[in-house]
Amino acid sequence: MKRRFNVIGICVPDMHYMVDISEKVEKIFQMVEDGYYFTINRGRQYGKTTTIGRLENRIAADDSYICVSISFQFATNKMFADEEGFCQGLLNIVFDTMENYNPEEAKKWVDKSVTDLRLLSKFITNLCRNSGKKIVLIIDEADEASNNELFVRFLKMLRDKFLFWVAGKDNTFQSVILAGVGVGEWKMQNGECRIEETYSHNYYWNIAANFNIDMSFSAKEIETMLVEYENDYHTGMNISEIAQQIRYFTSGYPYLVSQICWLIENELDRNWTAEGVQKAIKMILDENSTLFDDLMKRIEENVDLQNLLFELTVGKKEIPFNAHDPVIKLGLMFCFLAKGERKLIVHNKIFEIAITNYFISCNITTPKLTNVKGVMYNEIVRDGVFDMELCLRKFKNHYAEIYTEKDLKFLERDGKLIFLTYLKPLINSIGFYHFESKTRDNGLIDMVIDFMKQQFILEMKLWYGDKHHEEAYTQLAGYLKSKNKDRGYLLTFDFRKKPDDRFADCQWVDCDGKRIFDVVLSVGTL
Repeated sequence: MKRRFNVIGICVPDMHYMVDISEKVEKIFQMVEDGYYFTINRGRQYGKTTTIGRLENRIAADDSYICVSISFQFATNKMFADEEGFCQGLLNIVFDTMENYNPEEAKKWVDKSVTDLRLLSKFITNLCRNSGKKIVLIIDEADEASNNELFVRFLKMLRDKFLFWVAGKDNTFQSVILAGVGVGEWKMQNGECRIEETYSHNYYWNIAANFNIDMSFSAKEIETMLVEYENDYHTGMNISEIAQQIRYFTSGYPYLVSQICWLIENELDRNWTAEGVQKAIKMILDENSTLFDDLMKRIEENVDLQNLLFELTVGKKEIPFNAHDPVIKLGLMFCFLAKGERKLIVHNKIFEIAITNYFISCNITTPKLTNVKGVMYNEIVRDGVFDMELCLRKFKNHYAEIYTEKDLKFLERDGKLIFLTYLKPLINSIGFYHFESKTRDNGLIDMVIDFMKQQFILEMKLWYGDKHHEEAYTQLAGYLKSKNKDRGYLLTFDFRKKPDDRFADCQWVDCDGKRIFDVVLSVGTL
């Protein structure tokens, strides 16, 4: 059977091209060896189940271990009706799971006399004492049971047994691993256990060790998958370059890495080039997926998260990383956010584009923004060539025509969004945009616009005076040099009420051997 890229469910080495995560698995196994109880809580499609599958194999390869790996994803309501239902349901899940690959061990989990949690505790003690091997319990999709009091009481029982075990007063599992999106963040409220979006302290599972293993893929790790593929198909791709491109846009988010590769292989005629990667990203952004559905659902459900993401994407504000902020913790839990260098960032550029597009779609229906649709696409795009100079000239006219001084407060917050709303329909069919990781001083933003084989570097900034404007030329020229580009574009929002005649027209400026098209939007001229 030929291997393929996989974006659905667990990845299997014999069937799928996979990133080599053996080093990560070995680190997790060392936590098991050390007797840690811990949670693997990462966002949707972050490779949790695949990692658990590889961990199971690693544990099974050691004769001193027995691995009991189950999932609560298909647990029935009857299981959570009372203690007997829960205890027998748990034993049945273990038996059904183990029967296929270890029937003799599975039989040990059949005991109809276990009808409450006290008896379940004694059952686990006897099983672990008499097994002769160290038993590891892994519960995948644990958050499926997180709203049930019986499951939380089961966790409390495991916690108590762990503490007695450490003190030499009980026998229990060598390690317990819970996996899911929101595992470890439960508490009781009005008799109901539920995930707290405030990411509250979990006193039921406070024995859990920190799980700090980075499950994202580095460029070097992505290369291991591409090497295996290239050995089979000999496409001639530049493996290092493609791996770096994929890492650059995905920050190693496992699903996005695999999806890009799958699209290039199956939909883009094996176009293993930087252009092929960008086309795959465009397809990901244009298609519906459960990952993006979940992202948008969370944004719409939580106003605080929505405002935070707006400031990070459209507002491009630097927000300090604060591990104790409940909204930031929520974004981290779902892997929408990440810790950058001394600041908070959106996890990856694809998410950043998707979130920005969401805010564009939310604002496109406001009366003034609907006029953007009147822009003539055929004037700016001719024979597949995008005229960025004309695009900005028309935007300056568009801006002056529909916004007045009374819109000042709105413009100060949403000026950049107005431009993105104007730009997106023009490039949507072929190109896309993204922002560079660093936000420079004084509101400078590095925006890269890709349209077929064309690439444009654009800075958007606020007016902070002549000195800062001159510095913007120098900074943009330096950035153009680093990107090996001769031309760049500077778009400045000037909210001074007094018109500045020097910038009435757009103009080309020469700076350090680079040409910069300077566009200043002044509300004072409206």
